[in-house]
Amino acid sequence: MSENNNDNNATIHTAVEPVMAKTDGTGDYGTTAHATTTRISVEGHTTDSDSESAAVAAGLKHLENQEVKWYSYLLTVDFWAIIALGQILALCITGSNTFTSFLSSVNTIIPAFQTLFNYALLTIVYLPYTIYKHGWAKYRSILWRDGWKYFILSFFDVQGNYFTVLAYEYTNILSAQLLNFWAIVCVVILSFFFLKVRYRPVQIAGILICCGGMGVLLASDHINGTNGGNGKDMIKGDLFGLLGATLYGITNVYEEWFVSKRPMYEVLSFLGIFGVCINGVQAAIFDRSSFAGATWNGDVAGWLVGYTFCLFIFYSLVPLILRMGSAAIFDVNLLTANFWGVIIGTRVFGYTIHWMYPIAFVLIIFGMVVYFLAGTILGDSKKPWLGDNQKDGVAGLGTAKLKALNEARRKGLAREEVAGEA
Repeated sequence: MSENNNDNNATIHTAVEPVMAKTDGTGDYGTTAHATTTRISVEGHTTDSDSESAAVAAGLKHLENQEVKWYSYLLTVDFWAIIALGQILALCITGSNTFTSFLSSVNTIIPAFQTLFNYALLTIVYLPYTIYKHGWAKYRSILWRDGWKYFILSFFDVQGNYFTVLAYEYTNILSAQLLNFWAIVCVVILSFFFLKVRYRPVQIAGILICCGGMGVLLASDHINGTNGGNGKDMIKGDLFGLLGATLYGITNVYEEWFVSKRPMYEVLSFLGIFGVCINGVQAAIFDRSSFAGATWNGDVAGWLVGYTFCLFIFYSLVPLILRMGSAAIFDVNLLTANFWGVIIGTRVFGYTIHWMYPIAFVLIIFGMVVYFLAGTILGDSKKPWLGDNQKDGVAGLGTAKLKALNEARRKGLAREEVAGEA
């Protein structure tokens, strides 16, 4: 690596999200003139794009050539951050399900309408920040050029939420939860064919162990008789659940692709905008009859606020775990939501914890440990569809590109100097 330690004067200019984002001649992924500009000097390169690629390449090479043990990634901050983020997301899902149960208990069953507030909050929080970072002109350009892509993402997300809620209405809990496994299958298949992800045998083994843990959890539900009994229309409910799981799988893979290329705040702002439009229309069409028999009081308002808050935190953190990990590890993390649901249920609904539950939780966590064994120090943050040097990606929080640039600066493989306001 010593050949990369000499400094020449080639410079690159990169935008920030929060540190740096990809720029090109079309203005993609960059920020406004108010963004801080970072210059990195790399040996033997004279153009901006070549210098950035060289800095990333040097950083990636240094990271990937480090001598690592089979357990090295398990000792990194990234691994524990992924585990922690995954459990926070599982708790958010558990919280939203709990508030939905409260609403259902007073006959307030409005699946599309109650989710509308989450998309509205995403818009309120992230749209102004996106416009501030990009400026109106660039924002309109992105909307015109890529709005249809974001619309498709939002459509899949809204429909995934809607049909999953419908599945719980028609089938039993056990059947609906078993169908959630299909989302993991969809993610693995879609990632393999469309994102060029190649899973190692140890990763497949890790996923299977996690699914085995979920199987133990579902078995304990069946033994305890807490699987919900017979649904009112099992076939219809199972079809809704299968469709919802498929849409979730598509959404997760599509969002992973997006956040690897675009700033997280931009993705969330468009998800909110189009989510409000799609969900609003859906609520007006399908939830109108439910409003007549629904209960409206202070408790219901509080439950809606709690539901919206849980979903907002969930949506805000998902892009980060998709960058640091992958859609597959994200879905696997969510398998622990059922465990947390029972823990909360012991206090709220009087559930009892079966002895198999802790075993199921440990198996799921162990499966995630196995998934990351014998991998590189970058884990799943290096995305194959972005190219060897991640040249098509954004250098934002949690990305391999940002890690490579920081490593290049830290090890003297690239010299950094901060310029003034552009």
